[in-house]
Amino acid sequence: MMNLSSSRNQIKCVANFQDLISTPFNGDVNAISWKRELVGDFSEIVKEVELNGNIVELNQDELRAFKLSEQGQLAREILLNDFELLKAHGASPVLNVIKYYERDDAYPFFPTDVYSFHVDRAAIPTDTFLCTYQGESSQILPNSEAIQKILIPEIRTELKKLYGFGDEGFNEFLTEYFFDLHYQAMPGAQTVALGQGHFWKLAVDHSESLVSPCIHRAPKEINDQIRLLMIC
Repeated sequence: MMNLSSSRNQIKCVANFQDLISTPFNGDVNAISWKRELVGDFSEIVKEVELNGNIVELNQDELRAFKLSEQGQLAREILLNDFELLKAHGASPVLNVIKYYERDDAYPFFPTDVYSFHVDRAAIPTDTFLCTYQGESSQILPNSEAIQKILIPEIRTELKKLYGFGDEGFNEFLTEYFFDLHYQAMPGAQTVALGQGHFWKLAVDHSESLVSPCIHRAPKEINDQIRLLMIC
């Protein structure tokens, strides 16, 4: 069962986009959600996209050019409006049609792809915004139910072997190759699926942040279902 205490402490829900962008993170809260029930057929949008690769970025002009049914048009208007909301906030949203993400197999004992629980880091104060319109949604994990992978003894031993230069400069190596951004769920930990249609703001690791960054990951694909995701 989901650890309701941890998830309630971590997540704050708001009623509109203005509250989403203006409500600060504080205490244990590092994920804020604007809960929505969307109308329209987002699968119709996805069907219009020619998937030549595993991920295709869809821009506003391409969206407007699609010949859609009434339900498809409703979905398109929501997407275009979400684009404009984020742009007005100064963000640079990207709408992706996702078949799958590339897997990282460079270090078999330590994958660093987006299927691994991780946090985002930035050089300047910022937040991560995302919304899943179709397909499996991203997942978050309470910080109290996770451990940084570089602190797990057997993983740290392998990383030191990979580094090969003793202790000097080791921590800088972990940061340079983003190993320090990844986490492992503790036994009994429960993820929280972000759901379809809801807009989320997740805390990012940066120098001015007052809270722990939000630990999250991309979902593993189910039955080759295509995802439609806006993120920035």
